[in-house]
Amino acid sequence: MNESRVIDVTDATFATEVVEASRSRPVVVDFWAAWCGPCRALGPALEDVVSKTPGVTLAKLDVDANQRTAAQFGIRGIPAVKAFRDGGVVDEFLGLLPRKEVERFVARLAPAPAVQLPEDEPGLRSLLERSPDNVQARRALGRKLIASGRFDEADTVLAEAAGDPVSDGLRARIELVRGGDGVLPASLNTRDPADEINAMPDLIGAIRTSDRDTKARLRRVALGVLASQPNGDPAVETLRGQLANALF
Repeated sequence: MNESRVIDVTDATFATEVVEASRSRPVVVDFWAAWCGPCRALGPALEDVVSKTPGVTLAKLDVDANQRTAAQFGIRGIPAVKAFRDGGVVDEFLGLLPRKEVERFVARLAPAPAVQLPEDEPGLRSLLERSPDNVQARRALGRKLIASGRFDEADTVLAEAAGDPVSDGLRARIELVRGGDGVLPASLNTRDPADEINAMPDLIGAIRTSDRDTKARLRRVALGVLASQPNGDPAVETLRGQLANALF
């Protein structure tokens, strides 16, 4: 069964069905109205394209019946289409587009197929030479270099992943190790990044008792750990709330 789906959303459900849902899968929002001719032409094309694109949801919002949300997102003309990922707008267009452009718009949002990463350092370096934007490979190589104590090399590799919270969290670990404060939980020393979630209670505890600079670095470590976990996991969301309480 295709994972893609088409749903109707309202002012009352937009936050849950679009904003929060986009943290686990991309959501395309079609802002439309029944009186709008271009909307009636675009809508079926959007529905058809999304229905054939695994991992993407289409949410349709009638702007006449849901004016609060339309105003919140600055909708002044329709059809307007906005793509949400990780809780925010990442792409958009206004007006009626040809089907080929609609297909390209949706294709940019589709989750990339999983790629098996090499386990050895030469393989990871070779992959990054071919695909320098492969964040997963950059994280994996950074972790391997950190584990072997090659902090300068790891920092150089991870610095190229600008904007990636996992890579930034790994760089914060390097800064803390170099500082010699001994505040990093031993539970972070795991071969499987998925197991690092078990270190979160210790990280949150350390944040509560640390000075400002150390707290800032630990926060980056914690955000990196959370960002590496599956989206939509209730346990992760609970830990996000606990982290926020510790910080503020």
